[in-house]
Amino acid sequence: MKLLTIAGICTALASVTHLMIIVGGGNWYRFFGAGEQMATMQEQGSSYTAMVTFIIACILALWSLYAFSGAKIIAKLPFTKSILTIVSLIFLARGLLAIPVVILADSPYMAELASNMDFMIISSLICLIIGSCYALGTYQLMREVNS
Repeated sequence: MKLLTIAGICTALASVTHLMIIVGGGNWYRFFGAGEQMATMQEQGSSYTAMVTFIIACILALWSLYAFSGAKIIAKLPFTKSILTIVSLIFLARGLLAIPVVILADSPYMAELASNMDFMIISSLICLIIGSCYALGTYQLMREVNS
């Protein structure tokens, strides 16, 4: 269950990073790819940006708990195998599809992301690594349960 532990730690770090973005302000929103509109809204005191980022942080924290549950570090949570499968697919889809979508989509936000391809490549690789840890760890969990 080592891979699910790694996935859980990485996702917990991503959750904490999102909380730090709220505190860090507009430049943090820009650096982490949220876009100029979100950064500007945050700088103007909008609570929307913090709320959206906090919800993302909570979702990531929940996914982390499911990874730790699958790794048997914490108590078994309901629907663990199903949730871990879905989380695996979400991370892998983000890793594989984000760059093509950014290149092919026609919107100001996608154009903004396309101008920061270093961020897109690094974040996509991170998502592929985390998604692979979730997927392989979930596969091991399912084989263990079915053995």
